[in-house]
Amino acid sequence: MKKFRMVLASLGLLIGLTAPLVAPMQAQAVDIYRACGTGAASDVCASKGEKVNGFVKNLVNTLLYIIGALAVVMIIVGAIRYTASAGNSSQTTAAKNTILYAVVGLALAIFAFAIVNFVIVRSGIE
Repeated sequence: MKKFRMVLASLGLLIGLTAPLVAPMQAQAVDIYRACGTGAASDVCASKGEKVNGFVKNLVNTLLYIIGALAVVMIIVGAIRYTASAGNSSQTTAAKNTILYAVVGLALAIFAFAIVNFVIVRSGIE
């Protein structure tokens, strides 16, 4: 146990002493539009003024539609399980929980859809 503490303390000391040497190495942003000022014609320069709204909005909306569809499918599965439970209390409870969680998931997907679209519109992305 003492050896482990000693190794851990040594490792912490080593990291603490070398951190100031590594800190000045900061990441620099790459200016991909630098050549556009010289009149270069490329796909990058042609899309310089475009916003990313189309891709982000389509991606988020597609994922939320998939989540909503899965929630509806799970509601159907829960209903089938409920009707097939034949009065067994444990199976009935499991089916009710499936329906409940699917409804909660569907509500969350609807709220997430509304919130994401609200943020996109308010932030000026669209």
